[in-house]
Amino acid sequence: MRKIFTLSLSVLWVAVLAARADIIPSFAGVTPSGGNTVWAYTIDITSGQNVTTGDFFTIYDFGPFIAGTAVQPSGWTLSSSLVGVTPSQTLPTDDPTLLNLTWTYSGPTIVGVGLGPFEVTIAGVTPSPVPIRTSHFAAEATQINSGDKVDNVGQISVPVLGTTVPEASTFSLLVSASGLMAVCWLVSRLRKRQLRG
Repeated sequence: MRKIFTLSLSVLWVAVLAARADIIPSFAGVTPSGGNTVWAYTIDITSGQNVTTGDFFTIYDFGPFIAGTAVQPSGWTLSSSLVGVTPSQTLPTDDPTLLNLTWTYSGPTIVGVGLGPFEVTIAGVTPSPVPIRTSHFAAEATQINSGDKVDNVGQISVPVLGTTVPEASTFSLLVSASGLMAVCWLVSRLRKRQLRG
């Protein structure tokens, strides 16, 4: 009797795992681009999973990025917001002061594959090793057999805020401008003294 119970429980567990459907984003790394840094992600669409029009994934609390720099596979569109977009069956941590990145799909059905890159560019050069912090993602996709929406949540790497440095030419421009301002200030002080004396 115990063997039958254990076998039945094992079959049930396999069936539950097989019915589970997820979009799982992963951090793929960073690439320098001029004086900026490209952050890249990929997604895995698990077996038993479809991505249909309206399905999406959100990376929470990514922070600032350069508008218009998004790169993604055909049919995907990036939007950003301070709150959400969040699947109805999840409750990830979301700081309302940091931008979230949401990629939404519109196109023919995609079945169980890996896709990428999904990229955005942040201003400045990211030092090596890449400083990362852990945030959350949430996703909504569609089960193949039932057509039901399935939501999932997990952890993902995002930039540590304030760790990029301006590109060398920008930095030298700032130093030169500061030096010029200091010279102008000194000249004006000397002129004031000459006029008084």
